Amino acid sequence: MSGGGTETPVGCEAALGGGSKKRDSLGTAGSAHLIIKDLGEIHSRLLDHRPVIQGETRYFVKEFEEKRGLREMRVLENLKNMIHETNEHTLPKCRDTMRDNLSQVLQRLQAANDSVCRLQQREQERKKIHSDHLVASEKQHTLQWDDFMKEQPNKRAEVDEEHRKAMERLKEQYAEMEKDLAKFSTF
Repeated sequence: MSGGGTETPVGCEAALGGGSKKRDSLGTAGSAHLIIKDLGEIHSRLLDHRPVIQGETRYFVKEFEEKRGLREMRVLENLKNMIHETNEHTLPKCRDTMRDNLSQVLQRLQAANDSVCRLQQREQERKKIHSDHLVASEKQHTLQWDDFMKEQPNKRAEVDEEHRKAMERLKEQYAEMEKDLAKFSTF
């Protein structure tokens, strides 16, 4: 069972066989050693699963790493193909489209900018005209006010004179009325 050297009978075979003294003396010490060795092998085969588990573990890790490596290689290959396609086809197409459309957009922006500048210039001219008109109107109003204020003392004097004359007339009228009343009250 040990696989090496000569086999000696196990346990009861040695006792039953009778044999020579040489065999008995060697059989007990040597056979005990072989029995222990055989028991160790039996024990390791039946109960010690570490080598088997280690082998299975190595196999699993190897397969996992190979599959993972292949999966990663496929992913990297797909990325490489996608990048190549983007660089070769999509980017030039986008660049050409952008150049074509960018010139149109630039022209439109320039036209819009010119329109805005014209509108802004018109608005500034309109504001300037309005401002000039306001300034002129304000000057005219100021002159009119100054004239009005210069005329006020004269008009006030005229009104005061008219008032004084009206008061004198009224006084005279009331004085006459009192005289007339005084005449009639003697009756």
